[in-house]
Amino acid sequence: MPTLDPQQTEARTWFEHLRDLICAEFEAIEREAGSDARFDYIAWDRTDPSGEPGGGGVRGVMKGRVFEKVGVNVSTVGGTFEGEFGKTIHGAGEDPRFFATGISLVAHMTNPHVPAVHMNTRFLRTTKQWFGGGADLNPPLPVEEDTAEFHATLKTACDAHDPAHYPRFRKWADEYFYIPHRGVHRGVGGIFYDHLEGDFAAGLAFTQDVGRAFLDVYPRIVRRRMGLPFTDADVARQRAWRGRYAEFNLVYDRGTLFGLKTGGNIDAILMSLPPVATWD
Repeated sequence: MPTLDPQQTEARTWFEHLRDLICAEFEAIEREAGSDARFDYIAWDRTDPSGEPGGGGVRGVMKGRVFEKVGVNVSTVGGTFEGEFGKTIHGAGEDPRFFATGISLVAHMTNPHVPAVHMNTRFLRTTKQWFGGGADLNPPLPVEEDTAEFHATLKTACDAHDPAHYPRFRKWADEYFYIPHRGVHRGVGGIFYDHLEGDFAAGLAFTQDVGRAFLDVYPRIVRRRMGLPFTDADVARQRAWRGRYAEFNLVYDRGTLFGLKTGGNIDAILMSLPPVATWD
């Protein structure tokens, strides 16, 4: 992969910094629960279809008392799309060269009262360049207070940049995180955005604020719910709901497909899958 230019370097540096902040906060929550669980980090390298080095990333996974399984991955990859896949990517129809850097996070929680969560943000370049990402809350046992606070925090982050962002990106999340064959949404929503083109600095600033908003709101929700008692029936509902989550990620999720089609690390791509799920 060619040497990164200043914009690529700045984006990658931010995603790695955000990873460090999030992992430190999640480990602090484990300490508060009396657990010494920490993230294990595994670096991986990618070979481009051309045979040249194609970048790589670091997979971070923690299994603790509060976080049954949480993965926080960062990657920076580039090279050429293989075969017809490039024609499905914004700006790569005629030129298969690409660059992508980002962070991806999925947390599955021990206590069914603590919502699972997904967050990812990314910067991509083909013949065009853009930011994308978002965050969505996935509670097995929804609580309106948590849903409202999660959305309000994301709305505040959006409104600081463009009042049109939140209603547009919330609607986009509702449409995207939907399981057609089940006729249900994956969770209680959040925001989803893609192809945020234009000024690099503005796009990065918005993407940074999305990351900061997630780091602000989600740990508060976890701390509020992690000590609540739960029943076997609650766990059964959680595991059945996780089955729906797995179905979405394996059948419809664009990030999963992108990782598989670009030769990413399989364990990092599939870290989003829950540790235990059930289907009746």
